[in-house]
Amino acid sequence: MMKKIPGLLILVFLLATGLCFAQETAVTEQSEEPPTIKVESSFVYNPEGRRDPFRDLLGGREIKDVSASGEPQISIEDLILIGIVKNPKGYSAILSTGQGFPFFVRVGDRFSDGFVISINQSQAVFRKTHDRGIPLIRPRDIVKEINPEER
Repeated sequence: MMKKIPGLLILVFLLATGLCFAQETAVTEQSEEPPTIKVESSFVYNPEGRRDPFRDLLGGREIKDVSASGEPQISIEDLILIGIVKNPKGYSAILSTGQGFPFFVRVGDRFSDGFVISINQSQAVFRKTHDRGIPLIRPRDIVKEINPEER
């Protein structure tokens, strides 16, 4: 009886591996045929007074950092004075915003809440005329200076 057990185990093992290979070939034969899927599209969007979520909100226009009046949307408080440059037309200030993008301004350049009054070799003076879109009764002057070590 002991001699029959290893022979039976080998026979069972061979049969099991043969069945596995037979199943794999059957799977590969079935996967060669492309499945056919029928899709019927009968969906129609009904807005019922709401805006269409798939419509372009800009309507083909580009986004610009300018308000309706043509002034840049930068507040005077958000500006950082980096430096001052002297050119043939006078002084220009190099300013930066919170994002760190530098730009040049001259006397008379406007911002969302005011404009530049004067620029000299060590400071730039701004006049704040609005606060959060509301006109101020008394405009106030904001002076931004360069540190003496940086001059």
